[in-house]
Amino acid sequence: MNDILIVDDERDIRELIGDILQDEGYSTRLAANSEECMREVTAEQPGLLILDIWLKDSEMDGIDILKKVKSEYPHVPVVIISGHGNIEIAVAAIRQGAYDFIEKPFNIDQLLVVIRRAMETSRLRRENLALREKDGPESEMIGQSTAFRTLISQLDKVTKSNGRVMLTGASGTGKEVAARFIHGQSDRASAPFVVVNCAAIEPDQMERVLFGQESSDKGITEGLLEQANQGVVYFDEVADMPLVTQSKILRVLVDQRFQRVGGTENVNVDLRVISSTSRDLNQEIAEKSFREELFHRLNVVPISVPSLEERREDIPVLVEHFLKHFHETQGHNLRGLSEEGATMLQTMAWPGNVRQLKNMVERVLILGDSNDPISAADLPDDDVGSGAENNQGLISRNIATMPLREAREAFEREYLITQINRFGGNISKTAQFVGMERSALHRKLKSLGVVSAGKANAETEEENSN
Repeated sequence: MNDILIVDDERDIRELIGDILQDEGYSTRLAANSEECMREVTAEQPGLLILDIWLKDSEMDGIDILKKVKSEYPHVPVVIISGHGNIEIAVAAIRQGAYDFIEKPFNIDQLLVVIRRAMETSRLRRENLALREKDGPESEMIGQSTAFRTLISQLDKVTKSNGRVMLTGASGTGKEVAARFIHGQSDRASAPFVVVNCAAIEPDQMERVLFGQESSDKGITEGLLEQANQGVVYFDEVADMPLVTQSKILRVLVDQRFQRVGGTENVNVDLRVISSTSRDLNQEIAEKSFREELFHRLNVVPISVPSLEERREDIPVLVEHFLKHFHETQGHNLRGLSEEGATMLQTMAWPGNVRQLKNMVERVLILGDSNDPISAADLPDDDVGSGAENNQGLISRNIATMPLREAREAFEREYLITQINRFGGNISKTAQFVGMERSALHRKLKSLGVVSAGKANAETEEENSN
């Protein structure tokens, strides 16, 4: 990805640019039309695409090629050139993802400056992506709902401190992503972020894994705590940590030092500790399976990570993010999400939360090879409506057993609660979607007996859009 593909219908122009760039040490490829261009791009992604707007005898013009390339190969920078340049064309090109716009006849020095910057930007993006994949799960927080904004506000408050944070929430809500967000925004961002998966480590190996080991024959083996020095150690599902280890971790938190297994000398560390759990630690304490002293040490700043049920408004933007992620990391077609598909996803049960949603998006991309936006028909049948019988606000399957009047009322009740939950309790947005006046919707909710139904409480509406 270090060569430059030059696309121009004028042979003299593309060869001139090619000669100039070759003199500067770049390797180049030439194309005269859209067919040749896409064939070259498909064969091997270029490090940079120099693209003329107007291409004679070509199926696609420069803007069409730009759209296709940025859709299928988003990391390839595109520099647009044109002899008919105007501000409208330049703006249109930039909006479609072009790196820059140069008008013919161009200054060679200007061209070289733009090319160098574009190539450097491309290189940095590839390196950044590689590092993100190497380092593990992403730390980018995605969402716009009220529940999400509340979470971000809480996380922002703890990023610049060294206080211990306890993240609580159901499995799959994104507790590790939240922990990585704290680390990434903190003064320790350049230091290690070490995950201790308490549920995956065998109890008899926990101390060796955490504290390391010393022996005369094998020497010193660093443990996870030592590897995390100056950075963050993240105890994932801390409730699964063995009791005997809990007491030793408690001592580490107090003294910031420990001894390796088999060792006699103290190892001093500087650690920030973030923990997470999907279980009720107060109940674990009552059952004597978790030390109360450790709980109080870890739970300095408790933060609850909301379930997907509490942030249904975020489902479309999360899906769009996952679609882009899988396109960039696995090469799947870059697909959008239809309005019908978004509506269906927002009314489904998500017991596995964000993790389940991400897995379903990947499944849809693997099983389908279309470039069309994802519709309701693309969604797996076994996921649609799963768990609906036990979730208020999701349309159930027992309506067919009721008399018509009862079935109609039950359907209206469940349908309206579903839509209210989908829009985060915003009655105005709900009314607009279902095609009712706001006052009429209030009356309908009251007649159906759902005025005080949890999150669907119409009387205490908070306008999220304002």
